[in-house]
Amino acid sequence: MDSQTSQSSQAPQSPHTFQVDLRGLVDLLSHHLYSSPKVYLRELLQNAVDAITARRAEQPDAPATVRLHAEGGALRVEDSGVGLTEADVHSLLATIGRSSKRDDGLESARSDFLGQFGIGLLACFVVAERIRVVSRSARTPDAAPVEWTAADDGSYTVRTLPAEARPEPGTTVHLVARAGAGEWLTEERVRSLARDFGSLLPYDLRVGDEAVTDLPAPWDRAYPSPATRRVALARHCHDLFGFTPLDAIDLKVPLAGIRGVAYVLPTAVSPAQRASHRVHLKGMLLTERAEQLLPDWAFFVRCVLDTDSLRPTASRESLYEDETLAAVREALGERIRSWLTGLAAGDPERLSAFLSVHHLGVKSLARHDADMLRTMLPWLPFETTDGRLSLEEFAQRHPVVHFTRTVEEYRQVAPIASAQGVGVVNGGYTYDSELVEALPSVRPGTVVSELDADTVTAHLDAVDPGEELALSAFLAAARAKLDPMGCDVVLRAFHPLSVPALHLDDRAARHEQARAEAEEQADDLWAGILGSLRGSAPRARLVLNHLNPLVRRIGSLADPELIGTATESLYGQALLMAQRPLRPSDSALLNRSFIGLLEWATHTDPGRDDRG
Repeated sequence: MDSQTSQSSQAPQSPHTFQVDLRGLVDLLSHHLYSSPKVYLRELLQNAVDAITARRAEQPDAPATVRLHAEGGALRVEDSGVGLTEADVHSLLATIGRSSKRDDGLESARSDFLGQFGIGLLACFVVAERIRVVSRSARTPDAAPVEWTAADDGSYTVRTLPAEARPEPGTTVHLVARAGAGEWLTEERVRSLARDFGSLLPYDLRVGDEAVTDLPAPWDRAYPSPATRRVALARHCHDLFGFTPLDAIDLKVPLAGIRGVAYVLPTAVSPAQRASHRVHLKGMLLTERAEQLLPDWAFFVRCVLDTDSLRPTASRESLYEDETLAAVREALGERIRSWLTGLAAGDPERLSAFLSVHHLGVKSLARHDADMLRTMLPWLPFETTDGRLSLEEFAQRHPVVHFTRTVEEYRQVAPIASAQGVGVVNGGYTYDSELVEALPSVRPGTVVSELDADTVTAHLDAVDPGEELALSAFLAAARAKLDPMGCDVVLRAFHPLSVPALHLDDRAARHEQARAEAEEQADDLWAGILGSLRGSAPRARLVLNHLNPLVRRIGSLADPELIGTATESLYGQALLMAQRPLRPSDSALLNRSFIGLLEWATHTDPGRDDRG
């Protein structure tokens, strides 16, 4: 590149070309680096803010203004920053990847800058076909203003201008929209983007005569009362995220230069849903979709904050994952944890309102944090046979805290266990079984036991031996009928009387059923392998209720075929009561027993009339 240009202020110099393929660069920027053409305005604002920061590093009292004027498919951006000389233009603007912030006098202030001037300015070609820059250096007051004009074909010209062309130090950037991109340079769009990107910038930013900056930030303002502050932050959340929060949590990490607020969502969300947060870097909006800012368990909040320490990625649209971000994530998580413990200690009504919506997030935290589990123990709700209770209250009622690992197991035993006075916690929901098992670690002396079929059966009353002996033929026929289903039949007496039969199994029994079914369908080799895996795993059980009138009538039947059909019907009804998924063989049994009962009910013996 020829850097020897005349100092003539009258005529433009011969065209130069960029040291890169500019068309390829524009394609890279628009299709691979930036998510939307709107970032062109952020790049212009970053350049203007950095230029002002550079000037103020040497002249603390220098003006700090940025003015945007949009009209007729063109945009003009003026700043009162450090400005450029002609030499700066050739050595910095035309060589992509270099930056005016690396001058010897400013390298120590590197952390004060937002972006890089060269690549940031050329990003404007995403929406513009021509860029014109007029700049005057504040460091070299005697230097003439310089004009740099570039086209999207990669050519540019540089010339010096008369002093009156730019009386004061600073830079003015002129953009002319490229075909199809005019909407990005309208006044309405520019104003909207400027508010979005620059509302927290520390300098005077205006679009036309309208102020854009809105400082101090809502979380840093002084309010007449805490109630007034909550209302103001709720309004800010609604304007920003579109919802009215349950609460607002102040986020302050002084060592990382972070200040902001976390808004608690008013409705439940899935833990798998990635939360998106708004992050400002030194006042400039960096991203609206920061997903890695908080621990995974804090999915119930949306954050907006400003930082001066987190590192942006190359596109400056997300955060770079490094040790600093990891430390900030831990610190912000600790702040949210402190808010929860504060509610538990001083505001139980607000805590209850929060947990009614977001108990899942707190459970996710408590399973890895003994202090949080201990704090939340009186508040976290669980489904139990005594109703919806906290583990603390449930453990006070029952000497042994029984629990199931699946919802299906709980549904099988809950009505019967409740009638027998056995307390059971439904551990089938996300995190619940882990928390129940952790209970003894935070509540010494608590006995926790996983409920299985043997435990339930042991709590049911045995039938008088004489009565059971009288039913031995019936029980033998019932057992023979259900043996192919991998299910035993036992007789007990239990409440409620309305339940004729109870189907009990556990994970081991279900595994054995699955193994047996696979063995039946496998070839000889696999059948042998699967058969060798057969162990002493317990089988499922159909527990017949001797107190139920229907079971008593079925027990008095003499017809083996009718006993079998009735037994299959009781088995199917018990499966449906448990609300457990049906295997193909279970569905076939239900259909078979239903049809069998219909045939029996409509059968007519020759010796009976039609009513018989």
